Amino acid sequence: MSELRTRAPPVDRAKLDATTEAQIEAYRSEDGYGDLPVPDAARVVESSQALRVRLGLTQKEIAAALRIPLGTRRNWEQGRVTLEPAAALLVVVSRMPEAAMDALGGQSDRSTGTS
Repeated sequence: MSELRTRAPPVDRAKLDATTEAQIEAYRSEDGYGDLPVPDAARVVESSQALRVRLGLTQKEIAAALRIPLGTRRNWEQGRVTLEPAAALLVVVSRMPEAAMDALGGQSDRSTGTS
């Protein structure tokens, strides 16, 4: 079981990233879910690396701001380990970067993604 948790899921990221919103809606309709709203909990959070880049932070800076080891941060971005509980923290940082960084004592002035 521990091996499953440390191994990256077999996901074709290029194919997933290339999927358009129109295709997703078509798949939902085909599966009988076209008329149902997508629950907020099902919304996809941007990748760990994309979030870091958008915030204009280095791996070292975001690791320090999130109070996690730099090695753990690198492993997330390289897909070596899953985020598990930290995923919730990334959702907060993604949706409210300034408030999250302020709460964590990070650099809120860089949280807007501007350099």
